[in-house]
Amino acid sequence: MKAHPHAATPKPRKPPAQDAKPIPARAASVATAPATVKITPARTAAFEILALVGEGKGHSDELLHSHRTAALSPEDRNLATALVMGVLRWQIALDARIARLLARPGQRVAEPVALALRMGTFQLLHMDRIPPHAALSESVELCRASGQPHATGMVNAVLRKLAAANPTSQNRDAGHQPKGVPIFESPAAFAERLAHPLWLVDRWIAAYGRDAALAICEYDQHEPHAGGLFREEAPRADADSPSPSESAPQMDDGSRLIAELAAAALPATQDRVPRVWDCCAAPGGKTLQLARRLPAAEILATDISAKRLTQVAARLRHYGYTQNVRCAVADASAPVDDPQAAFDLILCDVPCSGTGTLARNPEIRLRLRPEDLARHAQRQRAILGGALCRLAPGGRLLYSTCSLEPEENQRVIEAVASSAGVRQLAIAPFLGQLGDSGVLQPEVTASLLNTAIFDGTLRTLPGIHPCDGFYAILLERN
Repeated sequence: MKAHPHAATPKPRKPPAQDAKPIPARAASVATAPATVKITPARTAAFEILALVGEGKGHSDELLHSHRTAALSPEDRNLATALVMGVLRWQIALDARIARLLARPGQRVAEPVALALRMGTFQLLHMDRIPPHAALSESVELCRASGQPHATGMVNAVLRKLAAANPTSQNRDAGHQPKGVPIFESPAAFAERLAHPLWLVDRWIAAYGRDAALAICEYDQHEPHAGGLFREEAPRADADSPSPSESAPQMDDGSRLIAELAAAALPATQDRVPRVWDCCAAPGGKTLQLARRLPAAEILATDISAKRLTQVAARLRHYGYTQNVRCAVADASAPVDDPQAAFDLILCDVPCSGTGTLARNPEIRLRLRPEDLARHAQRQRAILGGALCRLAPGGRLLYSTCSLEPEENQRVIEAVASSAGVRQLAIAPFLGQLGDSGVLQPEVTASLLNTAIFDGTLRTLPGIHPCDGFYAILLERN
C-alpha cells in the first residue's frame, strides 16, 4: 500500500464539472482566517487546514497533527478534525447542494467563500449537535475574516435557505437515502449523493459491479475502524521492548494483512540468515511487522525520500525488536549496483493512487484524475522491474497496492512479470496459514478465502471486506 501519507498523488485540481458539479472558483490565493472573538479556535484551525489542503500545501492527516491544532483543547481538536475530514469527505456533495442555492446558475465564487459555504453546509447537514445559528454566523465571519467581506451576504443567504430546507439538521448515515430518493439510483445520482467523482464510480461498476461500487462509496463516507481482521495479541513484555504497549505497531488492518502475508511467504533458507527487503518502506508500519514476525532475518528498509526514511528510522527506534533492520535511502527502480546482493523475500508495496483508502484519505478523490493512473502505473512497473532484479533464485516477492484500479495491479504484473523469470504462487495457502496460526479471526479467514481471492491474488474491497481496498500477488523466482 502507498496511499497517504505515502501516496504519490498529483497536485490538487478542481474536480471535473460533470462529475462533481463544484462551485466554480476564481483563481485567487486563499487567505487564512485569523482568530477573532467571533470565530471559535476549532473553526479557525479547520478553515486554515482546508485552505492548505486545497492549495496542495499539505495532507489533512499531517496538518491535523501539526502546530495548527497543538494549542487547541481536546474538544476543539476533535471538532476541527471532524470539520476537516467531514468537509473533504463530502465536498462533492456539498458543492452540488450549494450550487443549486446560488442566485445565478454557475455563479463563480472565490475559494475562501467556497470554504466558508462548505463548512457551514456540512455542519447544517451532518452535525446535528451544532446549533444552526452557530454554523451560520461563524461561516459568515470566516468569509469576512478571510478577506471576502463583500460575499458575507451571499454566504448568509445560501446557508439560511439550506437551514430552512433542513429544519432538523438531521445527521444521516451515508447508507441511508434521503427522503425522495428513488429506490434505484443512477450511478450519477449516487456518486453525487455519496460525494465521489463519477468517473471513478463508473470504473468500479465496470470492474466490480454496481452493488460493489455502491458499497465502496458508502464505506468511504464513514471514519474507518481498525480491529476487524485480527485476533487480539497479548502485548510483548521483554527486556528489549521499551513498553508492552509498543510491541505491536499501529497500522490499519489492510496494511497489516499485506505485511503478515509477506512474512508468511518467506521461503526456507538453509545454513544462512534469510535476507528481506522492504523496498518502499515509508511510513514503516509494515517494516515493523516484518521485524516482529521474522526476528532471525536481516531486513533492509529503503525509500527514495531521505526525509521520510529518517522518520521511519526514528519510528523503528521505539521498538526493541528492530535490531535486525537496516535503513538506507534508495530508488527501488534504479539499476542494481551489486548483482550478488539478492534477497530471499521482497515486499514491493508500491506508491499508488490510493483509491482503496478514500475513507482514510478523503482528499484523494478531489485530486486524482484519470490520466494520473497511467503515470502511477509507469512508476510501478519500474519499481517492480528493479525489485525483481534483486530477487534470489527461489526467492519470493509480494507486490501490493491500496488501489482498486486494474492499471496499477494486474496490468503492471502482466507488463513486467511475464519476462522476468518468475511464476505466480497462489496466495490462498498463506492466507489460510494466517488463520491456522491464530493471527486472523477464523470467520475472517473463511470470508477472505471465499470472497477476496481472484486468480490466486488477494483483492479486498471497502464495504465488502472490513478493511481498505488492497491488491496483492505473490511471485517466485524460478
